[in-house]
Amino acid sequence: MTIAENVALVRGNMDRAAIAAGRDPKEILLLAATKMNDASRIREAIAAGVDLCGENRVQEMLEKQAQGAYAGVPLHFIGHLQKNKVKQVVGLAELIHGVDSQELLSVISRVAQAKGLTQDLLLEVNIGGESAKSGFAPEEIPQALAWAAALPAIRVRGLMAIPPICAAPEENRPFFLRMKQLFIDNSEKKYDNIRMDFLSMGMSGDYTEAIACGANLVRVGSGIFGPRQY
Repeated sequence: MTIAENVALVRGNMDRAAIAAGRDPKEILLLAATKMNDASRIREAIAAGVDLCGENRVQEMLEKQAQGAYAGVPLHFIGHLQKNKVKQVVGLAELIHGVDSQELLSVISRVAQAKGLTQDLLLEVNIGGESAKSGFAPEEIPQALAWAAALPAIRVRGLMAIPPICAAPEENRPFFLRMKQLFIDNSEKKYDNIRMDFLSMGMSGDYTEAIACGANLVRVGSGIFGPRQY
């Protein structure tokens, strides 16, 4: 199948999942996870109607940005962001996913302030409590939001999570539902620089389950571009 055909298939699945959950399909954004895909393939995905592009690697993002790969849609950074790479990402990525520590929040704040801009970001939640994964524990989110609220030049726009690898997509439902409740509970907190707009969860293998549980931003890579060739 072509990239355009894959995007249409994903969109159809998203729409059906949203309608089955009593939701408006228009409120859910499709992010193309463009890791290891060149500029021409990314342009195909954009022409086919994805809402956003997301890169995992800083160097790859810089190279493709210079080639105009993401023209026409917002660019997000969706990989693990090392503190020594923050300067390269702040101001280039419209939204940084996966901010996983108070220290990283502080570094992003300092860099954004030095650049004279406000950087939007999502807090990463280690929803499965996995030792091999980074992110805030669910019970740490209120404290992390309070910490972020005191920092200049950043704006928290929501939460993101990648649940544990499961044998079947429906096995992720308890993690997605817990994320949805965490999102609701923390949306009630009132801070000047915190707006809980995005609940980012769900990837190629489980995005319909994520939508059924409340996700409004899903990240799809192989479902659009096919299996990655490592």
